[in-house]
Amino acid sequence: MFFQQRRAPTRLVAEAVDPTRRRFLKLGCACCIMAAAPLSRLEAQAVGSAEVQRHLAAAREAAGTDLTPLLRLADVIVPPTERRPSMEELIRMPAPPPGRAFDNLVFLGSEWVTAWAVPTSDGIILIDAMDNDEQAETITDAGMRRTGLDPTAVKLLVVTHGHGDHYGGCGHFQRRYGIRVVMSGEDWRMVETKLEFDLPAWGRPPKRDIAVEDGGKVALGDTALDVIATPGHTMGTISLLMDLKDGGATHRGLLWGGTAFNFGRQPDRIRRLQAYIDGTARTREIAARQGVDVLLSNHTGWDGAAQKLAAKRPGAPNPFVLGKDTVQRALTVMHECARATMGVWNA
Repeated sequence: MFFQQRRAPTRLVAEAVDPTRRRFLKLGCACCIMAAAPLSRLEAQAVGSAEVQRHLAAAREAAGTDLTPLLRLADVIVPPTERRPSMEELIRMPAPPPGRAFDNLVFLGSEWVTAWAVPTSDGIILIDAMDNDEQAETITDAGMRRTGLDPTAVKLLVVTHGHGDHYGGCGHFQRRYGIRVVMSGEDWRMVETKLEFDLPAWGRPPKRDIAVEDGGKVALGDTALDVIATPGHTMGTISLLMDLKDGGATHRGLLWGGTAFNFGRQPDRIRRLQAYIDGTARTREIAARQGVDVLLSNHTGWDGAAQKLAAKRPGAPNPFVLGKDTVQRALTVMHECARATMGVWNA
């Protein structure tokens, strides 16, 4: 087990709702829900500007018909017409069955927030921990047992960013199995000082353990996850690159660590949105170089993980394998929605 630290330079119009998108519109990141802020008069006027509409059009073009859930990023400037569920409603949603997305990647989440297990030759790397200890036990821990994994083999828990719906269940795994917790240094500082969001339903933040930074690796046994800093959702959000096995094939996957523009009420929102813009552009270049053909999320509303698992069939193409061009389009949608939002927030 090792953690390699290498500081690398970091450069960092409303549409009709089709039936396939409607399901995703009902799901959303709780952080995004809590952070929604009404637009000022000047911001509302800016939505119709040529610049903003150009970026929205570019996002829609890149989304095509298969990536429309990502267009929900623009909801901060083009509000949805449908009611979104409350945080309490999101937490109460029943969990879909766990399952293997790949030979070495197991879905262990609920209908809206996800934990992933990466089995290795020397134990399991868990990515994110759900809202609280109860979910960690009844969804993630139990899901491992149902899919043939041994929860006692979990050695590392990587927290993609410092919000309670991702670190809330760390306590269960720490107390029961003595695992180590990995998070970026920036988000360790945040959870130690001032939580950006907090809810009674979320477990308490873990105590500082292992810090990773951009360009580092989290490795266990025969498996290494490459760390990319993708700030914005929080300033310490990390994303992970990994090799994914599917029978005799190997795919390169990217798990994006924090998607929504959940910081509209924060005084540093412009700095954070610019970091997101730079991060999506940089990651798109990295994904192109590495041939990334799988894009995953830690919220099922962004990547449709539960629906893809339900559609997965032996001998058929794996629905999680999007293809290199589609991953490029997805990162473009995220980038263009962020640029459209910047045009409004700068008004």
